[in-house]
Amino acid sequence: MSMYITPHDELHVEYQGIALTCPHCQTLTHLTATAVPTFDELSRLKPKHIGIVFRCDACAEPVFLRFAVKAYTTLRVELASNYAEVERARENFPLTYLPEEAEDLFKEALNCYAAGCFNAFGAMSRRTAQSLFRGERGKLELFDSLQEIRSLAELDDDTFSTLRAVLFGSDSDPWPHHPDIDSERAGILLEVMRDLLYQTFVRKARLLQAMTFRRFVAPPTKVEVS
Repeated sequence: MSMYITPHDELHVEYQGIALTCPHCQTLTHLTATAVPTFDELSRLKPKHIGIVFRCDACAEPVFLRFAVKAYTTLRVELASNYAEVERARENFPLTYLPEEAEDLFKEALNCYAAGCFNAFGAMSRRTAQSLFRGERGKLELFDSLQEIRSLAELDDDTFSTLRAVLFGSDSDPWPHHPDIDSERAGILLEVMRDLLYQTFVRKARLLQAMTFRRFVAPPTKVEVS
């Protein structure tokens, strides 16, 4: 997707524009630019990143996005197609099925993600994972689940290595071994955590509830007498 600001201070976005889940109304919708930095000011200061204020087309609330600048030319200020959401929509997850410790830790992880603190989100995800594997057997089972996710989601080796380092590393590891989490990796890590927690707790709890319900509401089996 090509994005740039023209000398007339207009934001040009190719294809379908920008769409995301609004942090205010939780609706997946398109955005309309309302406050764009001026071309002259950007050309003079040449910042590496800029911020643009958009309006949610669903609820009309302001949404602020941050973009990296790819190039400055006489005809345009070219922006990177990816952006950082300064305020993210809160992620929903059925936390009621989780043990209390895992629930508290993952709730804090979601708060870090919503705030855009991705390295903190990675740290809290690690603590959540550590609360799940009590003993070596539990750790191996969780790693097997991660391997399954790797296969299903077709994760590349670099992404998988980052996820493994985040979830199975030690808090005492020196800093070079702590992976730096950007917005893309944080999004992938979030989906991995949700799937791991779902497989470990939510799926089992819901299945047990459904089976219990069926035992009480299923009609008695009729016996045919010939």
